[in-house]
Amino acid sequence: MSERTTRRNRSAGSIRKLPSGSWQARVRDGRGDLVAVGTFPSRREADRAVTLALADQARSAWVDPRRGRVPFEEYATEWLEHRVGLRPKTRELYEGILRLHVVPWFERVELARISPRAVRAWNADLLRTSRPGASTAAKSYRLLRSILATAVVDELIVKNPCLLKGAGNEHAPERPVASIEQVHELAAIVTPRYRALVLLATYGTLRLGEAVALRRRNLDLLHRTVRIEEQCVLLKNGRLEFGPPKTAAGVRLVAIPAAIVPDLEAHLAAYAAGGPDGLVFAGPKGAPLHRGSWYYEWRRATLAVGVEGLRFHDLRHTGNTLAAATGASTKELMSRMGHASPRAALIYQHATRERDEVIAAALSEAIDAAVPEPRAGIRSLASATGE
Repeated sequence: MSERTTRRNRSAGSIRKLPSGSWQARVRDGRGDLVAVGTFPSRREADRAVTLALADQARSAWVDPRRGRVPFEEYATEWLEHRVGLRPKTRELYEGILRLHVVPWFERVELARISPRAVRAWNADLLRTSRPGASTAAKSYRLLRSILATAVVDELIVKNPCLLKGAGNEHAPERPVASIEQVHELAAIVTPRYRALVLLATYGTLRLGEAVALRRRNLDLLHRTVRIEEQCVLLKNGRLEFGPPKTAAGVRLVAIPAAIVPDLEAHLAAYAAGGPDGLVFAGPKGAPLHRGSWYYEWRRATLAVGVEGLRFHDLRHTGNTLAAATGASTKELMSRMGHASPRAALIYQHATRERDEVIAAALSEAIDAAVPEPRAGIRSLASATGE
């Protein structure tokens, strides 16, 4: 290929004009070979690129563009394989997101060629359709950002192209809250084996996986506490996996209301597996709670009570809302919920403030109904001010 080369510093870098009219910027790598760092429409831009590359080399911040020629799928697969300590459920989630929502778009694209514009187009494409949904799109963006952040650490790319503000934030719709009356109706309608499960999940703010993994030794009914230190997750292959909660904050001691202690005592006597390590919510033969059977019971109960669409996890939401309504602090709510971040606790406190406004409005209506207008105090104040 014919070319005309213009050298700015023969020992460090150069720019050259290509037959297309574009200008190519090049610098020397550690072995002294010239490496193209980009092609630009003008000589001035190419010259500036060489200057910046030389400055990066001087402060040991330069990344050889050839290192970023790894196809995304190859690097993402390696990234996931090398992640140590991932929970099986989390690994399944990452594998599914990559397979369905990230790799189809970036499959053979080299890491160095994934630009902010390409990420923006991919994210817009995910959000344009009803599937996978905004929540999954946010999870997909966070995963891509994490993978490319590691590529920066590995010195395969200079900077992370995931620069979309707020793209990784999930905005889940507000879930319904059951009333105390509805919770106890549900507990009364389900098969007696599951009554205590409904009550403890609500007032102990337990996730289903935490309840399934609960053992006799975790319940101290004398002091009215439940200790959460394990969870059970159902994998796609049908296997149940027991392990510690997702975060250290998930291991917690939660006080339970005295009002449900008799229900728990009756449950332990009739349905829990034997021994300190016996499962509290065991099946008839002592095996872990069968989720298929449980979800059938739950659907039947919600239909009977008239709260169809209420998920079992919404009982935890209900319990957190009730706890916030008592005036619990952010730190106290975080402890009960097993959250390391105050974000969720603040959401419940916000809901409590809204409820407080409703209460204030109801009080105002009661005052208006009880005290005829104009009230004496208002007349006295009007007289004093001459109005």
